[in-house]
Amino acid sequence: MLALAVIVLSAALSTTGFAARNSSGRLLHVRSLLSSDGVAMMVGGAVRNYASFPPLATVIVVLLGISVADRSGLITALLQRMVLQVSGPSLTFVLSLTAMVGHVAGDAAYVTLIPIGAMAFQAAGRSPLLGCVVAFVSVSAGYDASPLLTSTDVLLSGITTAAANTVDPGLVVSPLSNYFFGLASSLLIAATITVVVETVLARSPGLGHDETAGLKTDAAHAPNEPNNRETRGLWASAAVALGFVVALILVVLPSGSPLRGPGGSLTQSPLITGIALVLGVFFTAVGLAYGLTTGTFTCARDVVAAMSDGVRSLAPTLVLFFAISQFLAYFTWTNIGEIVAIRGAETLTRLGAHEWLVLVGVAAVITVMNLFITSGSALWSLVAPVVVPMLLLTGIPAEATQAVYRVADSATNCITPMSPYFAMALRHLQTYRKTAGIGTLVSLTLPVAGAVWIVWILFFILWHLLGIPFGL
Repeated sequence: MLALAVIVLSAALSTTGFAARNSSGRLLHVRSLLSSDGVAMMVGGAVRNYASFPPLATVIVVLLGISVADRSGLITALLQRMVLQVSGPSLTFVLSLTAMVGHVAGDAAYVTLIPIGAMAFQAAGRSPLLGCVVAFVSVSAGYDASPLLTSTDVLLSGITTAAANTVDPGLVVSPLSNYFFGLASSLLIAATITVVVETVLARSPGLGHDETAGLKTDAAHAPNEPNNRETRGLWASAAVALGFVVALILVVLPSGSPLRGPGGSLTQSPLITGIALVLGVFFTAVGLAYGLTTGTFTCARDVVAAMSDGVRSLAPTLVLFFAISQFLAYFTWTNIGEIVAIRGAETLTRLGAHEWLVLVGVAAVITVMNLFITSGSALWSLVAPVVVPMLLLTGIPAEATQAVYRVADSATNCITPMSPYFAMALRHLQTYRKTAGIGTLVSLTLPVAGAVWIVWILFFILWHLLGIPFGL
């Protein structure tokens, strides 16, 4: 639909004299996609547009490794161990922080952690409903924050790079560009959720320590207690993970290492540009260690099957990528994106608005849009081609724009019924309270969403004003 809109818009604007002058002094006019050149580009360039879409190959490479770790049972076992061994007041924080780690599994974190949260809270003598809510808001409201690199980092950075290249063809935004901010944010969000849950939600009727302690756990979704074989598998995967990191450090340390960039640089090195391969190999290695130890993998065919399942689960995203890649290619070819960015930057310069105020304004708009467009990649693909180059022209780095998008794209995920995972969380809630409805879940998640948005935005402003690097 967006691609069709660009086709119509380009034809209309090409006759109006809508133009702008770029930094090199060249006057840019809108090119019509309904012209002979435009039709030739759309037909002849469709496959090339898709094949050259930055996130396409990198997301697949990372997912191949994550699929091995997931299908081996490693991620589920790790998340269970992190939560089920904890009780008392620290349970909320640990569950929330576990969700931040669980973002490495993508949307599978919802499926795994919501029943685990209910079971863990009930085992601690607390309401399983509250456990469901804590797990759901932690995964959703903090979706774009994690102490680990995830496929989201790869996806967002690829779209950001494509958007930034309309005004700066040589700019590359790496998957590590927001890592420092994401790591710190995951701790902050977990702490914020804990404070809101313990001071507000836990005092709500029916969600305290005693009112629902007698409710039965949903047996269909209850996780299994870890056994000795799983324990050995976790230790084996930990040893492989440690060995992998140590080996990587030893290879990178020498100044003449092939994994260093020009002048011995790490930020412009093959290690950073090829981080997708590094992540893919890492997750494959730790998944293999766990799977071979526990018996979930018995031969090479099992590993290939795990990778195949992972790629199959990515099929809807690959379809979406085709549409997104055409939209971005059309937007770039018509010059609409660059002209809007230039004019928008000129307007912001004339207004003299401070950088942080502009970024907060962008966050507010994206937050509202996120209530209706719940796919992070789809929303960023719509917003990035205008916002990233426009703010680049005003001196705001693409990394900062992407970081503020992470805040706006995450905080309200837990309050919008447009999200399929909102419906899934509601079904879990109804396991323990048959009368629970959309209003019930919204009333429980709204205080968390509001607090996370405010605290995270203030944290972003402070980070940006202090000039702290968002990542590598």
